[in-house]
Amino acid sequence: MTADAPPPLPAAHRAGRRELVLLFAALMASNAMAIDMILPALPAIGEALEVADENRRQLVITVYMLGFGAAQLIYGPLADRFGRKPILIGCMVLYAAVAALCGLAGSFVLLLIARTLHGVAAAGSRVLVVAVVRDRFKGAAIAQVMSTVMMTFFIVPVIAPSLGQALLSVGTWRYIFLALAAYGLVLAMWSALRLSETLARAAQRPLTAGHFGAAAADTLTRRASIGNTAVVTMIMGALFGFINSFQQIIFDVFGRPELIGLAFACVATVQGLSAYANARLVMRFGSRRLLVIALGMFTTFALVHLAVILTIGETIWMFVAFQALTFSSFGLIGSNAGALAMEPLGAIAGTASAVQGVLTTVGGALIGLVIGQLFDGTTVPLIAGFVVCGALALLFASWANAGLPAHSPDEVALH
Repeated sequence: MTADAPPPLPAAHRAGRRELVLLFAALMASNAMAIDMILPALPAIGEALEVADENRRQLVITVYMLGFGAAQLIYGPLADRFGRKPILIGCMVLYAAVAALCGLAGSFVLLLIARTLHGVAAAGSRVLVVAVVRDRFKGAAIAQVMSTVMMTFFIVPVIAPSLGQALLSVGTWRYIFLALAAYGLVLAMWSALRLSETLARAAQRPLTAGHFGAAAADTLTRRASIGNTAVVTMIMGALFGFINSFQQIIFDVFGRPELIGLAFACVATVQGLSAYANARLVMRFGSRRLLVIALGMFTTFALVHLAVILTIGETIWMFVAFQALTFSSFGLIGSNAGALAMEPLGAIAGTASAVQGVLTTVGGALIGLVIGQLFDGTTVPLIAGFVVCGALALLFASWANAGLPAHSPDEVALH
């Protein structure tokens, strides 16, 4: 071991690659759990805290995402200065504490404040997982590992709404937040016991405004970085619009509240399968080629869905089927665009991940808020939003990757 290497855990206590992927997936899933488990509880929260406007209840999701997005600017520089592991453990402990605070909120305003802090706490998982993966891999190998992580991560939306419903059947909506608090503590302990530090001491960057500004400027001025980040932002906007609108669509448009868990699971399962497919296709076809194909699929399916709604109408299962088709490309888009955005920024992975995370999460949350607030008792605003987001993402992808080969020179794994 060199003087510049971080002190590793003893071999018997270090997680292997398979366990690392599971840990990364569980950490990334902490965000999805905090969103998707809440969906069935929105009417109960509104009733308990006297929120009559159903569109206003969407703020429980939106403020969480805004806190999640903005706080990534904090975690990135801290991770580049002090290392990945201690910051990750701290943010998961905070995640557990604030989840418990959400469960104790006595008014809607207090719940929104607590949910914002919950998002702030959860932000570290996104930044740190991406930074650790970038520490160890290069090129398409990043997309391959992240696709495997996302494949496991997509299991969560399949079961999370049903878990929320199950907890509501035995208690109040507050039980959901207590369950999230327990989940955060488990992740903190798992990371402390099994995760090794991946940032070498020689690679630590001073915690100064000048170094952060230089890293942020580098992230924002590279075409591959900002262009592919814009792609992720558009697609995240579509996803958040879906999440914001989904409960009202199932409850109000189709009048089938008992099917919310099953309907959500059908769409999420297809998302997971697309991430599984990407992990196997990316090394053969390259991230750039797959990204353009996937965006074309996303936009085309959304256009066809919108045409069907405006002509012959739809049933709940037609809606679910079209959503599954549209999101079948989601696993290919997020993993590849994210990997291409990070590819030239290995020396500043923590800060770059944070800056990109702020843009994609805050930008996506605001786009999703607009789509959600346009809900008018039909599915038209949501699907029209998909069309616009998909078309813009395709334009950004074409600009960001124009003239570049499908495979970059360093699309190989380091380990």
